[in-house]
Amino acid sequence: MRADRGTAVVDASTVRQSTLRSWLGLILGKVAQTGAGFAFWVVAARATSDREIGLTVAAVSAVMICTQLATLGAGSAVIVAVGRGEPPARVLDTAFAIVGVAGTMLALGYLVLQSTVAPDTALVSVLFWLTFLLAAVTGTLIIVLDQAFVALGRGSSATLRYSLGGGVALGAVALVAWRAHGASADVLMACWTLGATVSCIVGAVQLRRLVGYRPRPSLRSAGRVRPLLALGIPHQLLTLTERAPGLVLPLLLAHMVAPEAAAYWYPAWMMAWTAYTAPMLMGIVQFSEGVRDPARLVSTTWASLRWSLAVGGSAAVVLALFARPLLGLLGEQYADASAGALRWLAAGLVAYAVLQAYNAVCRARGLYVEAIVVGVTVGVALCASALSVADRGASAMALAWLVVLSIAAVAVGVRLVAVLRRVTQDAP
Repeated sequence: MRADRGTAVVDASTVRQSTLRSWLGLILGKVAQTGAGFAFWVVAARATSDREIGLTVAAVSAVMICTQLATLGAGSAVIVAVGRGEPPARVLDTAFAIVGVAGTMLALGYLVLQSTVAPDTALVSVLFWLTFLLAAVTGTLIIVLDQAFVALGRGSSATLRYSLGGGVALGAVALVAWRAHGASADVLMACWTLGATVSCIVGAVQLRRLVGYRPRPSLRSAGRVRPLLALGIPHQLLTLTERAPGLVLPLLLAHMVAPEAAAYWYPAWMMAWTAYTAPMLMGIVQFSEGVRDPARLVSTTWASLRWSLAVGGSAAVVLALFARPLLGLLGEQYADASAGALRWLAAGLVAYAVLQAYNAVCRARGLYVEAIVVGVTVGVALCASALSVADRGASAMALAWLVVLSIAAVAVGVRLVAVLRRVTQDAP
């Protein structure tokens, strides 16, 4: 494996870390990001009204939706291409160019659509539009950076960039809270975007130092763009089925129910996502290793599932035990409204880990259509069930979510065992 451009040419053996170390580094990075994110919302909740928090939550969810759409599978394509031995620099140049253009276009499209369809809850200030665009582009680049580092076996680099980005965002919102009580949603959004921008910049510096890569994004060669999209889009469709329910629901609540409903749901979901991050990241590493060494897919899958349950399960237990005091940091109204929801969502960790293991195996085996159909079905059922009981509060929504997720996990768990048995039988 060669970096192709830059001051250094790095061999894969000097870059790649162990699978476990790479995954643990990703976990620590995401824990740092989530911890700083939680502290961000604690400070923000003390600085403004529930309505402004709800509008900011909706905007952040919209950014995340845009980033998931804009990646177009470029991160997964990088994993596959680098795993096959293609020069990382050439692959990354094309990937960054694709997602930069896509992120900009999708963010602009969302802003125009929101102003047209939901003018009563739309934020139309120049500050909001600029920070939304910047957040969408940098957020998309960060996704590709994460998966590029996984492909290079350096997932542990995530700890530094997420710690710095989260710390900057937290410092910014703390300064806003100190200087002006009653901060508007666009100001809070600017603070959140600043953290994402710092993480992106740090990631670019890390690529330069680790593998001698200097970004030169380019769409000039159709011969590079088309193969990358052909590799990436099926993976991205599957990723969307995984991420979309959690991202879409706050947006639907803010615009279809009330901003306050989104404000009470989002902290519980955000904390639960801390536990869910373990199987999600393990799935990425599992997929990367499955591409690099298909003969070890079965053993890698079971090891990944065990680690997902061990680390994610420990986090879920902590969240369930301390749900009320954690949410109480946001305010008593959040503890009253969302503690039950956090406990139900934490209980869904096992089901989520099974779904992630199944999806990772489908990626490695090329079973895209099957996994996408399953994911769309589950995602629609999750959102529909939660929205159907939204008038009963966040706890009822989380319980409905857990029931649907558990049923889905049983079904795909049976299918996962069948696929792995076939892999074992087909092995020489």
